Amino acid sequence: MLKINQYFDGKVASVSFQGDELPATVGVMAPGQYEFGTSQHEVLSILSGEVSVLLPQAAQWQTFTAGSQFEVAAGAKFSLNVLRDTAYLCTYA
Repeated sequence: MLKINQYFDGKVASVSFQGDELPATVGVMAPGQYEFGTSQHEVLSILSGEVSVLLPQAAQWQTFTAGSQFEVAAGAKFSLNVLRDTAYLCTYA
């Protein structure tokens, strides 16, 4: 079953689904700054676009573009600065 989610006044949208191995979401983000919290371990793969991420316990922002990914532990918060329209795939464990 698909579930559609919208956040930050519609600037971030995703569709949740059951992937082959793990639950997942695929979505898009408009440029802007956002903070997210995790309830599960997440692996976020950038499909297109560009984001800067301030990961938990990190002192500096890191930039990710198409073909790159980052991980966030369960129970953490992280900040995103979306630099241009970005599409992503997120899997949860």
